[in-house]
Amino acid sequence: MTNTQVTLVQLDNYGPWTVTPEPRREVDLQTLQSRLYADLSQLVGNRDGYVFFTRFDNMVAVTNGLDMEDHARLQESVRNRYPVTVSLGIGHGETPAGALVEATDRLQSAGSAQDAERREVLAGHPLDEDERTDDDVQIAHFDVNDATGEYTDELDAYSAFVHVEQAYASLMRHMHDTHDSLSFFVGGDNIIAVCPSLDRDAYAEAIDYVREDTGVDLKVGVGRGPAAHDAGMAAKHALEVCREEGLDIAGDAV
Repeated sequence: MTNTQVTLVQLDNYGPWTVTPEPRREVDLQTLQSRLYADLSQLVGNRDGYVFFTRFDNMVAVTNGLDMEDHARLQESVRNRYPVTVSLGIGHGETPAGALVEATDRLQSAGSAQDAERREVLAGHPLDEDERTDDDVQIAHFDVNDATGEYTDELDAYSAFVHVEQAYASLMRHMHDTHDSLSFFVGGDNIIAVCPSLDRDAYAEAIDYVREDTGVDLKVGVGRGPAAHDAGMAAKHALEVCREEGLDIAGDAV
């Protein structure tokens, strides 16, 4: 059984800020968003967590191993370096999707994302140390089969991007709706899914679903660990086994 800790990172009053006192240049907003994501990714990553950018004004982090003090430090770092602040909602549960629902409820109960009075909320509570195990997090690292030969070297860059994004959207919907998983595009042709305890058949079903839905073939490496970093590295190594041995699915976790 997994026990995933998820933190929702939400920029405070960001929408109104982008147009106050007048609309800000899009290039400045994009730069702020990307730098903030990079900083949060490094800060959480230093504690063996993962951050995914989603819509940028909302980011989802897998934070097993981070306590309340670590979360407060994230808020302090953003406050000291940026013209915006962040609120954090923490949830955990047997499925990542369930944990995110809990984290979201915590923030929504504290006020709207566009409420000027809601600042630096830190809601929810992390897993106690005695609740943690070595198998709390399951990560699946998906990769498009022969993306370079099929798309990058054959199609124009935008068409290749569309094919990968279609596969991502298909996998994201399927894994969430069928398995309460959270899947994120992480660049190139790579998708990382944070999953509950799924077996090989579940991943085979997901690969078949995306193939039938989009025509894109995937492979996946699966790993388990006490935190996102440990599970993710195990998944990366399993994906290399897929590449070397021509497999669709690999990993000790399945």
